[in-house]
Parts: sequence; C-alpha cells; structure tokens
Amino acid sequence: LRGNLELKTNIIVFTFKGQLDAFSEKQFKNFVTNNLKNECSLIIDLTKIDFLDSSGLGALVQTAKECKKLKLGFSVVGNSRVAQTIKLVRLGDFLNLKLTLEDALTYLKN
Repeated sequence: LRGNLELKTNIIVFTFKGQLDAFSEKQFKNFVTNNLKNECSLIIDLTKIDFLDSSGLGALVQTAKECKKLKLGFSVVGNSRVAQTIKLVRLGDFLNLKLTLEDALTYLKN
C-alpha cells in the first residue's frame, strides 16, 4: 500500500495505491491519523486500489467515525470494484461514497 496526500482548500485528499487489506490496514490508519488536521475535511481516494477486504472496510469505518466525532467532513472515492464492495456491505451512505474526486469535493464544500 502506498499513500499520498494533497491539501485542497481545507480538504485533505488521501490517495492510496495497491491493496487495502489485513496486511496494510495498520499502515493506512497510521498514515491518515498522523496527517489529520483539526479543521480539514478529508477524502479517501481509493480509485487506484486493486483490492479491498473486510479489514480495509473496518479501517474506513473507523476513520469515518473519527471524523464524525471531530465534526469533520468525510468522503470515500472508489473505482467500480471498490464501490461495489462498499455497496455490497451497505456502507455507501455511511462512508459518503462518491464515484469521482470532483463529486466528493463538491459534496464536502456544500
């Protein structure tokens, strides 16, 4: 798993490549947690993720809960495979799943 981040007007966009699974979940959580800023909403961009398992979903849910607690906006962007996995377990609404980064940015700005 490789992570990157970019700041776009009070929104942090985390981009990940590779696999978000039991082996990389801790790395994912550490990277996001270490780069959280109190006043910034965040987008987790998973469009370049090849594989997402239940551990990865758990990490996303924990991140979403943390953002709710801190009153930060949160959204996940996924490719068709990631989106299908998220919708299958009915977490689309909870994770504010969007199909494009533009949709997620628009959603968080409103």
